[in-house]
Amino acid sequence: MQTAETVLTLLGLTTALAFLARKANVPYPIFLVVGGMVLGFVPGLPEVTLDPQLVFLFFLPPILYAAGYFTSWRDFRVNLFAITLLAVGLVIATMTAVAAAVHALVPGIAWPVALVLGAIVSAPDAVAATAIAQRLRLPRQIVTILEGESLVNDATGLVLLKFATAAVVTGSFSIASGVLEFLLLVAGGIAVGLAMGLIFVWLQRFLDDAILATTASILASFLVYIVAERLHVSGVLAVVVAGLLQGRYVPYIWSSSARIEGTAVWQTLVFLLNALIFVLIGLQLPMILRGLDRPWPAVVDGLFAAFGAIVVVRLLWMFPGAYLPRFLSERYRATHPYPPWQAVTIVGWAGMRGVVSLAAALSLPLALANGNPFPARHFLIFLTFALILGTLVVQGLTLPPLIRWLRVEEDRTAEREERHARLALADAAIGHLDGKTDDGTYHAHQIHPVRNEYVQRIRALKGFEGETRSAGLATIRSAKALRQEALDVQRRQLLQLRAEEVIGDDVLHRIQHELDLEEMGLRGS
Repeated sequence: MQTAETVLTLLGLTTALAFLARKANVPYPIFLVVGGMVLGFVPGLPEVTLDPQLVFLFFLPPILYAAGYFTSWRDFRVNLFAITLLAVGLVIATMTAVAAAVHALVPGIAWPVALVLGAIVSAPDAVAATAIAQRLRLPRQIVTILEGESLVNDATGLVLLKFATAAVVTGSFSIASGVLEFLLLVAGGIAVGLAMGLIFVWLQRFLDDAILATTASILASFLVYIVAERLHVSGVLAVVVAGLLQGRYVPYIWSSSARIEGTAVWQTLVFLLNALIFVLIGLQLPMILRGLDRPWPAVVDGLFAAFGAIVVVRLLWMFPGAYLPRFLSERYRATHPYPPWQAVTIVGWAGMRGVVSLAAALSLPLALANGNPFPARHFLIFLTFALILGTLVVQGLTLPPLIRWLRVEEDRTAEREERHARLALADAAIGHLDGKTDDGTYHAHQIHPVRNEYVQRIRALKGFEGETRSAGLATIRSAKALRQEALDVQRRQLLQLRAEEVIGDDVLHRIQHELDLEEMGLRGS
């Protein structure tokens, strides 16, 4: 009973904090972490301990699966080289830089222990990067690189942590065997994700019920992760690959009702998990402070050393990583033009850490192989928490003014693609309707009203009477606004008819459902 009450209390507090974050126009990960910290010191509230296994098994799979589902495979593939440089090369460089800085500035921290900390905080967080980047309406390429990096880099960071922890616990480590095992973990994770993703895609062809299809997709995310981990390969990569496959094939195999209901369920589930994660991070502060066993000067030195290394090495990595491959390869430069330095700077500054780092720190073993306590374990956990908070608050809050100062604006690529798609769809619809007239299936007066809607849509998209192309899209959006007003009027009239007992609740629900579907169509178009 107490556990159930605690969960319900957390859900209520999470919803309230997310509402306040939206009202305050602050990215909700920042607000929720700070709110969780404050709640952690409120007397009388039950203490909530974040179980690392809960994060890796319960929170991470659906979040990564959904992120993979909503990632554009085309954009991911185009930017794959840049994403790989960040998700593998930068993670290794960050681990090394953090370890070197902490080892140099904090007395008593040996190299193997410093490497453990470096591995823990080496990878930016998928949840924080996605939540903040999408809210700021950045250019598509920036969002794609940030999301793609955060999808893949967790696997690299967790593998590096495994090797670094083994070196501390056993006192030995082989670079050659480590590289081989890393390659096997990555290749195995991708293979499991591909195999199981294709199996689930095939199975969902037989699920014609929206609820069953959505439930199966949620269970798939957990099952893929569990199978991959049981086979001792990367569960993170397996889930991401399966999610990418799901996103690629769902438009072919799910019905319209399944897509509408499934998207709503997934969005709600991911929001709740994301929000709970950040509140749980904040709630860990009292427990972490109680376990801290180092003097504050050493803690402050370690924090500034690690934070400085994280920020500096990422910024230093970004510009050579973005420009050197293009400078060295004319072929790569032809297909991937030089990005503006402002965009490179934004990606370099958006390196927030999150729940995976904290879960990794909490999962450190308590003792070495010889039975001695794991060295500086509480110190590493506190530094990890402080770095998560520091990157979220410092980088997360300064990202919007930095974007404005650099005058980075959302590109118009999506708008051009939208216009092209709408024209192609309208042309296809008109061609089909004309065919119905020619073969005598329908009379011209039956087809004309429907055909005329598409003709007007094409005129608006192409621009007419001196309008620009962007004005054509504005005309489409104005028509959507008018249709929305008409829907609102119909809804009010429907409720009034029910209030006057002219119609019963069954009729109200049936017509209201049709109006809701029409409104969802307007929002999605």
